[in-house]
Amino acid sequence: MQKYQVNQTLIEGLLASVRSGEIAIPEIQRPFVWDSTKVRDLMDSLYQGFPVGYLITWRNPDVRLKDGKMSDGKKILIDGQQRVTALTAAILGEYVIDKTYQRIKIKIAFNPVLEKFEVQNPAILKDKVWLPDISSTLSGDLFEIAEQYFELNPEVDKKAVRAALTNLVNIPKKQIGLIDLEHDLDIETVTEIFIRINSKGVVLSQADFAMSKIASNENYQGNVLRKAIDYFCHLAISPEFYKHIVDNDQEFAKTDFFQKMSWLKSENEDLYDPDYTDLIRVAFTSQFNRGRLSDLVSLLSGRNFESRTYEDDIAEQSFASLKNGVLNFINETNFKRFLMIIKSAGFISPKMIRSQNALNFAYILYLKLREMNVSSVKIESHVRKWFVYSILTGRYSGSPESFFDYDIKQIAHKSFDDYIKEKEDGELSDAFWTAALPQQLDTSVASSPYFHVFLASQVKANDKGFLSRDVLVGDLISLRGDIHHLFPKDYLKKHGLDRGKYNQIANYVYMQSEINIKVGNKAPKDYFKILLEQMETGTLSLSGIHHFDALQDNLKANCIPSEIIDMDVEHYQDFLYKRRLLMAEKLKEYYFGL
Repeated sequence: MQKYQVNQTLIEGLLASVRSGEIAIPEIQRPFVWDSTKVRDLMDSLYQGFPVGYLITWRNPDVRLKDGKMSDGKKILIDGQQRVTALTAAILGEYVIDKTYQRIKIKIAFNPVLEKFEVQNPAILKDKVWLPDISSTLSGDLFEIAEQYFELNPEVDKKAVRAALTNLVNIPKKQIGLIDLEHDLDIETVTEIFIRINSKGVVLSQADFAMSKIASNENYQGNVLRKAIDYFCHLAISPEFYKHIVDNDQEFAKTDFFQKMSWLKSENEDLYDPDYTDLIRVAFTSQFNRGRLSDLVSLLSGRNFESRTYEDDIAEQSFASLKNGVLNFINETNFKRFLMIIKSAGFISPKMIRSQNALNFAYILYLKLREMNVSSVKIESHVRKWFVYSILTGRYSGSPESFFDYDIKQIAHKSFDDYIKEKEDGELSDAFWTAALPQQLDTSVASSPYFHVFLASQVKANDKGFLSRDVLVGDLISLRGDIHHLFPKDYLKKHGLDRGKYNQIANYVYMQSEINIKVGNKAPKDYFKILLEQMETGTLSLSGIHHFDALQDNLKANCIPSEIIDMDVEHYQDFLYKRRLLMAEKLKEYYFGL
């Protein structure tokens, strides 16, 4: 049996349905990921009569209400959100939110002589041949627009220009393909259809689907919950957006959600800036003890997994639970205490965190352990260790939803002390620290998660930067210091080593720039000779370290074999091997001390 209907709809009709709420899509407060040139290309394709792909909608399944009646669901736009947002921006002239959460207008210009579209720019604004903003043209009177254009450009071919302008203003009356999925399809089938239909094979974002699902249910204030999620993520990045909400969304400003997130108006911490996917995932998993967002969409639809029916009681309960999860997430005390724990593990900068999913699950764990009334001391230790464990093992880098689902179910049904011990015994054995981890450190990628954990271990230990007497590694990271080479890059290049050889994690160290300049391109044995001579004479210029014991302590803190003092290029490979072992040893001590 066919599971969908293919229809054609006028663009102006589609935009009217979106404005009226008949079709639910993510609000325009969501960042618009297309760049302006893609909006321009979309308008050009419509003008030329080229196909622009199908939009896909799915009507919420009918839900059985408490009085026994069936409710009709709204349509949800599950594919085509960027195209619809582009149309509202170009045709209706509405604002969009860009990737940095700035509220902008995308103005598309049109040249009726060349029949060409372009993104508005200063040159176009000075050129009278161009119509600088097609949204103004589309909303105006064609006759008047043509006459004004001819006054400014008397030399043009009026017949050709009129034809071009007519084609332009008829864009909203052109048709766009619409695939309506049958309302009784479940989420799994809808996802499968999407994957097969989508020409690029992009897997349907369950978070986008969930957000559309939330927004479409006004009975349980899903539209307000949806705004709370979007607004929190926006404020976390742009605190100044607070005033915009107060001035332009006074109804939301009166809600409990807004009061709970108002602390963000003066918050500039950027260690954890969650997007809507992160927030939904944490709120859902911590409240429902499930890790697959497809389950959330089903539950919000009222899905009874046993009877395979849809019931209003389940939908109501699911919205209430999700609301609690969101409120727990945005709670100032929860959020700040969680960040304090992450920082106490040495992760003091967002550039040190390469796995957002590891951070998300750490927050889930924090919220879950609080719910289970675990002591604050244990929570801090558990969250720190699990966060570092998940980074070191790459736990959430492959199939995060599967591991989220598995881990939350284990945590909900057994002692966390037992669970983490079980994982450590299986994955962090002696073989991991002495063989597997040193091997993982054999890489030239500075963004390696293992290197960032190593830096975190230095931050936590209050280690000094290489050859620094007073400046801490944490200071160098916070103040955007630089990573330099222990065996200088130019020195190794001169001896024939390529990029993959001299850019090794085991050759990286945080070092003050002024010290690095004095090290120059000398072999270690040469710049250490200078340092040792200065220590004898008391004339310190290369480093403030003034006695040998302090130098030995500095080398140990940075996991640098003491033999480096006498090393040159012939010893480089041996140096890398020894330093990797020392780094792994430090990481082991760091992990079990968390």
